[in-house]
Amino acid sequence: MRIPTVAASLAILLPVFFPSSFDPLTRSYPSLFSEWNAPKPRHVPLLKAALHRQIPFRQQMELWSPLPNQGWKPCVELSRNNRPPEESRGYIQVFLDGGLNQQRMGICDAVAVAKILNATLVIPHFEVNPVWQDTSSFSDIFDVDHFIDVLKSEVSITKELPDKYAWSTREYYATGIRATRIKMAPVQASANWYLENVLPVLRSYGIAAISPFSHRLTFNSLPPEIQRLRCKVNFEALAFVPHVRKLGEAIVTRLRDPVALGQEAETSYLRHGRGEFRNFGAGKYVVLHLRFDKDMAAHSACDFGGGKAETLALAKYRQVIWQGRVMNSQFTDQELRNQGRCPLTPEQIGLLLAALGFSNTTRLYLASHKVYGGEARISTLRKLFPLMEDKKSLTTKDERSKVHGKASLLAAVDYYVSMESDIFISASPGNMHNAVLGHRVFLNLKTIRPNMGLLGQLFLNKSVEWADFQDAIVEGHRNRQGSIRLRKEKQSIYTYPAPDCMCRA
Repeated sequence: MRIPTVAASLAILLPVFFPSSFDPLTRSYPSLFSEWNAPKPRHVPLLKAALHRQIPFRQQMELWSPLPNQGWKPCVELSRNNRPPEESRGYIQVFLDGGLNQQRMGICDAVAVAKILNATLVIPHFEVNPVWQDTSSFSDIFDVDHFIDVLKSEVSITKELPDKYAWSTREYYATGIRATRIKMAPVQASANWYLENVLPVLRSYGIAAISPFSHRLTFNSLPPEIQRLRCKVNFEALAFVPHVRKLGEAIVTRLRDPVALGQEAETSYLRHGRGEFRNFGAGKYVVLHLRFDKDMAAHSACDFGGGKAETLALAKYRQVIWQGRVMNSQFTDQELRNQGRCPLTPEQIGLLLAALGFSNTTRLYLASHKVYGGEARISTLRKLFPLMEDKKSLTTKDERSKVHGKASLLAAVDYYVSMESDIFISASPGNMHNAVLGHRVFLNLKTIRPNMGLLGQLFLNKSVEWADFQDAIVEGHRNRQGSIRLRKEKQSIYTYPAPDCMCRA
């Protein structure tokens, strides 16, 4: 009787000594409770077949082949006469929130607004992210000198305000209503809105601070040179700082050549050796942005197989974070899946990759923040792709020291590795997906966009056999591997750079 008593006591005491591990509300890491109770695979017949999959050579060849020329090329150079005015109308400050990719888009818009107003842009200020508590500044992430140099013929940019405006700080605007702060900039504001509402402030005070600023410039009805300027910022001016690029380069090298580092680094990729890579994808790798964190799982209102405990934990999380308001809550799980509104679980994205033709010797790089459910949740994906790696498995602790605990810098490393990959795929749409998708379209690189509607219906069909599942996946993704889609009205120029920032080749 002593063993059950001890076990019961341990179960009671563990939450006392390790409360954060059992807190269903914590954002920083998936709870131990959810990891211990990770759901069993939900698509067992498909999983069994996928584990023993045989992939025809032709399918692998087509999958790994680079995209053909699609008749478009990058086109961001502006007119030689389109130079900054000799005398600036004043200084523009912007305060950006969100994660790395939201900040990236905000920077591009800020440069465009400075151009519209003939103003000098102060290097944007990054707010502390309330989710990840990241204090990284612009200069911590991006190469400031490169940024200014690339854009010097287009826009006047300064690292800091002159002494006469030193009072214009984030703290100054946080303590009261200020005449120089623009708070009412509407989402998707037009160029005329800035000329009518911000320019008078510049003329009166010589400075204007716009906050909030995210998504405060329209994607439509702008002069062609402004659109091209935004893409020039995004695709040419925004370069990561040297130590981020160095870490990214090291990861890419080790993904392409698993024994490139040398024996002194005890990292997992050294265990595999060269013999397992004698296939069509040798020397290549695919990046998977999993995007299955607690926010995503909770906000989707979908069922992920964790039973009553998971349902209650996510419901409590929603209540605290969003007061229980969830966009999709009026739909059943089956309706959401039929509509393609449920994020793909690690198991499901693994089955998608296997059906597309990725073999179990594929070098798979996991670009993601911590996964909801931890290692237990991704164990099925790892069975399908045993050579799956991430930043931690491919680098030493010392190499990661400059980015440790910095969500934006970690995301920057993932962005770099994603842009160097042979293929990129994101499990669910989002800011990272949109940013990398647009950048890779710009450079004509292969990117697979999951057909969420098709996948939702296939995974609801419990009787579908592997051959039929694979045929449906291949056919349903034939035209979703990087083909250029022209931007439609209101769509983001950063996700769909053609035709605004690309020319017919």
